[in-house]
Amino acid sequence: MPRRTDGAGFKDNRGLRIRHTRARTWLRGLHSVRSKGCPLSTPSLPPAAPRKHLHTRQVRFEGYHREDGLWDIEATLTDTKAYTWRSADKGDLPPGTPIHDMVIRLTLDDSLTIKAIATGMPSTPHGECTQAADPMQAMVGHTIGPGWRVTIEKNLGGVKGCTHLRELLFNMATAAYQTIPGYRAQLRREAGLQDQGNDQPPFYLGKCLGWDFDGPAVQRHYPQFAGWQPLRRMARDA
Repeated sequence: MPRRTDGAGFKDNRGLRIRHTRARTWLRGLHSVRSKGCPLSTPSLPPAAPRKHLHTRQVRFEGYHREDGLWDIEATLTDTKAYTWRSADKGDLPPGTPIHDMVIRLTLDDSLTIKAIATGMPSTPHGECTQAADPMQAMVGHTIGPGWRVTIEKNLGGVKGCTHLRELLFNMATAAYQTIPGYRAQLRREAGLQDQGNDQPPFYLGKCLGWDFDGPAVQRHYPQFAGWQPLRRMARDA
């Protein structure tokens, strides 16, 4: 991944990544699972068929708590080829040369409202692509939450913005949720404060198989919301 040097530029140290065989990676993961006494069901992939590496897209999200109390969420997207790529505008690009190299920083408050946004596009296929950076300012003042994708499309959709910046921006919502609520709870615990009670389930419950209201994880960690059915509960409490 590109490493930021001083905020004004990037140091490209990625080059071509030497890849181990899939078989070795898979066996190492299998050994790790076995050594921990876990079932053999594992997310590791089985050995791949003989093949040739062609393309790498690297996406990275990071969250920070600022000294002024705000939060920074940063996202980087990089596309490289493992062979010489013929660019219509730039000519032949050696293997490992970024075709796309883009970064976004969102500054958020506790309510996940965007207070500031910065966009960098060190590498793009066409010179015109960099014109998509300024329209990103239209997102300032909007809040990450329900309708986030619609908000992005309304302000940056189509030729108003960049496809790859929109992709990054949409997924930065998950990084914000992973960063902010959990650390705020950690700060409350360190201060000796009790977790804030709520008669509504956390936003992530009921949104995936693992947090199924009828599943064992909710029963273990949020028994008060096991089998949650808002309409039925409202009728019961009426």
